[in-house]
Amino acid sequence: MNVRRLIPTTALAGAVALGLVSLSACAGTSDAADGGKGGKLDVVASFYPMQYLAEQIGGGHVAVETLTKPGVEPHDLELKPKQIGSLGEADVILYLKGIQPAVDEAIAQAGVKNTVDAATLTKLEAHGTSAGHDHGHGEEGHEHADEHAAEEGHDHGSEAGTDPHVWLDPVKYAEVAKGVGSAFQKADPDHAADYKKNTDALVKKLGDLNTEFETGLKNTATRTFITTHSAFGYLAERYHLEQEGIAGVDPESEPSPARIKELQEIAAKDKVSTVFFETLASDRTAKTLAGDTGLKTDVLDPLEGITDKSRGSDYIEVMRSNLTALKKALGAK
Repeated sequence: MNVRRLIPTTALAGAVALGLVSLSACAGTSDAADGGKGGKLDVVASFYPMQYLAEQIGGGHVAVETLTKPGVEPHDLELKPKQIGSLGEADVILYLKGIQPAVDEAIAQAGVKNTVDAATLTKLEAHGTSAGHDHGHGEEGHEHADEHAAEEGHDHGSEAGTDPHVWLDPVKYAEVAKGVGSAFQKADPDHAADYKKNTDALVKKLGDLNTEFETGLKNTATRTFITTHSAFGYLAERYHLEQEGIAGVDPESEPSPARIKELQEIAAKDKVSTVFFETLASDRTAKTLAGDTGLKTDVLDPLEGITDKSRGSDYIEVMRSNLTALKKALGAK
């Protein structure tokens, strides 16, 4: 989809056909008191982790629209003209640059003043296919893994080579939450006290979640886990685990035969019991690897969306389900 062509033509036509009020970029930055839905701060969130922050921090003062509907793989999202048109009418746009190219391009042209890129609210890092795990390969092996990720189209970061999946680390997610809270206070100062209170409450919940992970994963039989989607680099680093991705941060990419062989060796050496897959992508590769190595499979949810298949109804519940799955797979004591 050519997003650039859709923005000035199709999006405008769609907006008129739907009877929407055409607003300038300046008008789209108005405070909640001047517009929004029912006098609420009109927030557009790019996908679930941003939606959750907006709803938790905004509470009853915001109306949140999510560009990525439940069940849609966010990396591959293509925006409809109506969605592109709605961007220019938002009071606040909340997104994470590097996850969804179509969203990044549309937002860049929307011209909304209160545009919050979550990637700027915490420090992004590089996590390769097997970053942080040596297995006797040394630095050369790490470089090869990073090169493999880039070649296969895994370079989704907002800066070259960076990993955007910061929400899977409760500590980094809390840093993002604080930045979002500040942005809401600036956009809607009449309700700043409530946004601050809600932000503090969310940060505390995330702090408690961090403690649960620290305690639950402190003593395990192995520190290594294998996953189809290399989305858990920040989580692994936070809790001193070793993520071994079958391919890279792209959940649909196919691993090379050499990578499969390497993972079989890692599984035997590190006493890995489980190959993890996710709910929004195929489990075929995980089951193939598990079958070849005699391992089990289980779900480790990257929380890019909540569906009826999710093990929980919101971020906190699904993260606790992830913790349970990790404890079981790693042999937590």
